[in-house]
Amino acid sequence: MIKMEKMEMPSMMNSVCPMTPMGVKGRRSGGGGGGGGGGGTPDLASFFECPVCFDYVLPPIFQCSAGHLVCSACRPKLTCCPTCRGPLADIRNLAMEKVAGTVLFPCKYSSNGCGSLLLHTEKPDHEDACEHRPYFCPCPGTNCKWQGTLEQVMPHLLIQHKSITTLQGEDIVFLATDINLPGAVDWVMMQSCFGCNFMLVLEKQEKNGGEQFFAIVQLIGSRKQTEKFAYRQVHTSVLELNGHRRRLIWEATPHTIHDGVSSAILNSDCLFFDTNTAKLFSENGNLGINVTISMVCGK
Repeated sequence: MIKMEKMEMPSMMNSVCPMTPMGVKGRRSGGGGGGGGGGGTPDLASFFECPVCFDYVLPPIFQCSAGHLVCSACRPKLTCCPTCRGPLADIRNLAMEKVAGTVLFPCKYSSNGCGSLLLHTEKPDHEDACEHRPYFCPCPGTNCKWQGTLEQVMPHLLIQHKSITTLQGEDIVFLATDINLPGAVDWVMMQSCFGCNFMLVLEKQEKNGGEQFFAIVQLIGSRKQTEKFAYRQVHTSVLELNGHRRRLIWEATPHTIHDGVSSAILNSDCLFFDTNTAKLFSENGNLGINVTISMVCGK
């Protein structure tokens, strides 16, 4: 859970300075295609291998005048058939398309450990969400292009992003400083508890002529691991109006770093508020967010 409070800031509290203005985040990169099988014939998928990139030739399937295939990604880049050097033609191979509909193809991340075998119509959705696809650096605002396995994420952050503060415990205060800085800014902190690591992000964006803040908690882990946790964000103010305290609460399951900050913001699946609200809960341009992580019973 995350709790934002307007409070006296103790000297021992760790503050988070704003990161550099947000850069363009890296796009998801594909892995290589692997061997595969289908319908009890393990080598059948190999007949659909593109001779250029060795990925799979999937419908719509075109061939040259001699019957050779090439995938739709490579075909626009070629001036002749890569197999026979003959001219490329707009000839559909309907027979191969029909066969492709019965073949089980391996996930493109099979070399990373994914053992799924899928119909070609199922591959895109599966691969977009596959837990074995590469992880990108989850640190916003740095334009870092690193990617690797889940096990390599924390070593990367500790070595390449040493400026990120890590606090221990399930209940910590995330203090974002200088929130009145103009433009798009990120504040980042790590929280370690229950043997896991969480990345806390406060992101400010300029939207529709104004500024909005988005507070997100991400688990350095897989989607399945996120089901074990819940968090709560609460904003409170010691300033009382008519005897009532101001209070904002957000409680949810953490996101995985595979989903990324942009996905949470796009789906409004995070705590968000405008500049006026931020000013109500800040003090001297600093905003304290109390973040509490808890284990979900039975997970």
